[in-house]
Amino acid sequence: MKRIICMSFLLSFIVTYTFSGCGENDTGRQPRNSQPQISQAKPSGSQAEDWITLFDGANFDAWQMDKLNGWVSENGAMALKAGGSIWTKERFGNFTLSLDFKVSPDCNSGVFFRTGSLEDPVQTGIEMQVFDSVDKTNPDKHDCGALYDLQEPSTNAEKNVGEWNNVIITCNDNLITIVMNDTKIIDIDVNTWISPNKNPDGTDNKFNTALKDFPREGYIGFQDHGHPVWYRNVKLKKM
Repeated sequence: MKRIICMSFLLSFIVTYTFSGCGENDTGRQPRNSQPQISQAKPSGSQAEDWITLFDGANFDAWQMDKLNGWVSENGAMALKAGGSIWTKERFGNFTLSLDFKVSPDCNSGVFFRTGSLEDPVQTGIEMQVFDSVDKTNPDKHDCGALYDLQEPSTNAEKNVGEWNNVIITCNDNLITIVMNDTKIIDIDVNTWISPNKNPDGTDNKFNTALKDFPREGYIGFQDHGHPVWYRNVKLKKM
């Protein structure tokens, strides 16, 4: 009798243990000898993938200079050294350009974009003025942040000399906006510039071609105007 009872108890224990372990994987635990499943999918359209780094603090591969060693890397920034302007090798049409700049006392420079010809950048490109106009209460078409000779900034958003300014320039076909230090200072439609040498407000400009007929694709460049100036964190997102 004792043998029968023991055998019955042993059989009951084996059945109970077997069925109690059947749902172990349903609890979310990994089987002891299995490897975790790692997804190989990458997020689509991530912000980091959209931006093109034009200057990372050291590498000038994306650029061409008017003079050999005209610009150098200095503390992670692009610094004017031997002179001459610097231009991207690639041409860009519709884009958002983000960069930081810093001026020296009495500095004069500029950010050119959509420049059609490097032989005549002034008459084929648009320039955002980079200038020491920190104390200017009512900036004009030649002060910092202006589209040179075309449109004055809505306000003077420039920081003090020696401080870094952030600028975001967006070109979308006929529309151009500029945000400086989180303040929108330019918002124009180039199609309203319909005449050579004339702005929509009736003032004269130096351009022999109406702005509406300017190239809508071209080089991006930083101007040498004989004063120390620095640019960093230069990146672009195509539209």
